[in-house]
Amino acid sequence: MRPSSTSEPKNPKAFFHRRLPLTCSASSGGWKQGDEAMDTIQNNAVASVHYTGTLPDTGEVFDSSEGRDPLVFLVGHRQMIAGFEEEMMGAKVGERRTFTLEPERAYGHRQEENVTTFPRAHFAAVEAEVPLEVGMTLVADMIDGPRPFSILAVDEETITADFNHQLAGKSLTFSAEVVELRAADETEVSHGHVHGKGGVIH
Repeated sequence: MRPSSTSEPKNPKAFFHRRLPLTCSASSGGWKQGDEAMDTIQNNAVASVHYTGTLPDTGEVFDSSEGRDPLVFLVGHRQMIAGFEEEMMGAKVGERRTFTLEPERAYGHRQEENVTTFPRAHFAAVEAEVPLEVGMTLVADMIDGPRPFSILAVDEETITADFNHQLAGKSLTFSAEVVELRAADETEVSHGHVHGKGGVIH
């Protein structure tokens, strides 16, 4: 449920890889969990939620935290799609909300300009590890950070890449329950992400 973005590759000859690392440049010694209690989801809260996302037309589950740790995010820092945060604002611990987001409040509509073709030679490092296949998801190192894309077509000379989110153009229904809330500490607010369990480990 993270938001998607659009930008140009920094280096179109060597920017493709398979993994999306989660790192932070701050040292671990300065981190201290915020201990201020919060009653409701609001900006600068660290919220932990269990959720299930379905496609309203078919009922297909596209994502769920069932059987996993809850999703942890820093509210108001663009870590989530905007509609999800908007619908969960004011929710209390133990409260469950169910809502449907139109594409404009989820991952937007598909944009053909987000589909582009690259020389296959640029993927040599990836092909040294695994064969390239239609539907495979890779990661591009963009100016504003790593960004995933899926392969639409593979031929002898080129690769067609789709930078649209896989859920672009779709309405999404969520059922989400708040399981824990706390105030973010100053470092988390400054960095724009959660530290510790469920967030970035320094």
